[in-house]
Amino acid sequence: MAVLTAKRLTKVYRTQSAGVTAKALNGIDLEVAEGEFVGIMGPSGSGKTTLLNLLAGLDQLTSGELRIHDHDVSSMKPNDVSLFRRRNLGFVFQDFNLLDTLTIEENVSLPLIMDGHKGTQVLQKVRELLAYLGLEHVMHRYPYEVSGGQQQRTAVARAIVHNPKLVLADEPTGNLDSGSATALLEQFQRLNQDKKVTILMVTHDPFAASYCGRIVFIKDGQVFSKMDRTASRQTFFHEILDTLAVLEGAKG
Repeated sequence: MAVLTAKRLTKVYRTQSAGVTAKALNGIDLEVAEGEFVGIMGPSGSGKTTLLNLLAGLDQLTSGELRIHDHDVSSMKPNDVSLFRRRNLGFVFQDFNLLDTLTIEENVSLPLIMDGHKGTQVLQKVRELLAYLGLEHVMHRYPYEVSGGQQQRTAVARAIVHNPKLVLADEPTGNLDSGSATALLEQFQRLNQDKKVTILMVTHDPFAASYCGRIVFIKDGQVFSKMDRTASRQTFFHEILDTLAVLEGAKG
């Protein structure tokens, strides 16, 4: 079953000067099945961030069709998109985006509370998830009192606590040291394999991408190539490097 189906996604930005436009996306087709862990890669300026913003409903399409879990997001009104995003999507950002005035436990509880859930069921669900991610011992601390790796795992817990249909991750290892990055990627892989969490991750890092089951490479706002992981992660890593070398050589 497809969780996300995007057809002919186009995004054109118009400047103040009449007739001057910039096409950030040029007819991208993308499909993500339930339970997949998909990576999006491409050089700077290829359209990765624009694509993620469109999929998240944070920006409007110029043309094309976007369906998430059988909902036509491309035809929704802004207020409906906001509600849909809150209930059906999870987000993990490079900068963590936690609230320093809330504890780790309270940050993770926030999506459930905003959707009207409360009581012991919320507390139990949050604490079970924190334990699963190895954060139960810091749940009463504030974000500035824990490490960057623990902050990002908190962000992951917040992103999945409401059982979203799709988790969108934007360079999630960008602000982590190598050890914390590896631990986070292993958690992503574990969540995908054990809990069937569907993840779409934008990254420039081939090491991070090697944890995915499939990679979509984009260039100049279009799909350049696709690659499935069919062997070990180490082999996949080298295949990604080879494709990136071709992609870089194909510029212009």
